[in-house]
Amino acid sequence: MVGGDAVCGVGNVTKRVLVQGLTVSVRSREVTVKGPRGELKRTFRHLPLVMHTTKDAKHVKVATWQGKKSDIACLRTVCSHLNNMFTGVTKQFEYKMRFVYSHFPINLNIIDGGKVVEIRNFLGEKRVRIVKLLPGVICEKSTNVKDEIALKGTDLELVSRSAALIHQATLVRRKDIRKFLDGIYVSEKGTLEKTD
Repeated sequence: MVGGDAVCGVGNVTKRVLVQGLTVSVRSREVTVKGPRGELKRTFRHLPLVMHTTKDAKHVKVATWQGKKSDIACLRTVCSHLNNMFTGVTKQFEYKMRFVYSHFPINLNIIDGGKVVEIRNFLGEKRVRIVKLLPGVICEKSTNVKDEIALKGTDLELVSRSAALIHQATLVRRKDIRKFLDGIYVSEKGTLEKTD
């Protein structure tokens, strides 16, 4: 998805990110991307960059002048964030998680329309673990695979952080983690629409 080049000229570095059939607006380093699967907003005001869309609205131009190494690294990072936003509103991100247990089966209930996850019987404990997913992330149980859930959303960071919250809720405490491997782990990362 990255189209264009990094041009090192007289004190400036520019990067162009290709926009494919999306509506992108940039206003004072606040980027809004609209696509078939939703809308994402992100601000880059904390970085010393210049951002704008080209006149033909096919590229987003990100530039820095007389930048140090760290500024040029930020330039590349911003382009990666933009690529993730473009991918999210076109294909949507999906993280699959599997339940791992040796004796006590982990019971997981999805409540509140896929926004809250309730974990029961982890290591045989009576305590109920409740994980509220971040906004814009939906959890579903897999139909064809036993003991698997799928987290879906347009924002990659929110989907991955929600997966981390579920994983952290099932960490084994005060036991040897080499022996007690129970938990809920990320097994697969990708997008809903697979590219060949």
